[in-house]
Amino acid sequence: MLGIILTGHGGFASGLERAMKQILGEQAKFIAIDFGESSTTALLTAQIQEAVQTLDDGQGIVFLTDLLGGTPFRVASTLALSQPGYEVITGTNLQLLLEMVMERDELNAVDFRQQALACGHRGLTSLADELLRDHAPASEEEGI
Repeated sequence: MLGIILTGHGGFASGLERAMKQILGEQAKFIAIDFGESSTTALLTAQIQEAVQTLDDGQGIVFLTDLLGGTPFRVASTLALSQPGYEVITGTNLQLLLEMVMERDELNAVDFRQQALACGHRGLTSLADELLRDHAPASEEEGI
């Protein structure tokens, strides 16, 4: 099973972790690390390295981060670039986290990345678009 390290600014990681636990319960091989206002890049790096040592059993690690180019993304990226089997996903939201936590048993890190990106794109929508899709006329190929 892939290990997942969720990290982001403020209470992003711990907040998503609480929401995930409310919906799915406790998850194995999962660590959330907040990058708080008083934190430093050096402290975050040490926390992430410790999490990697805890989770890495040779099956891979996926970092889920909040913001492209932010400190959590950059720290995770530096580690991922030095280790095969590590991936970094940014722009994480609750839907992506929930779906991917449930799917990771059957995926390697590369497949996880590809599926997570598809999930993230699918999950970003609007009420207007969903209403249009729900009321779109069925094509002849769909049957009745």
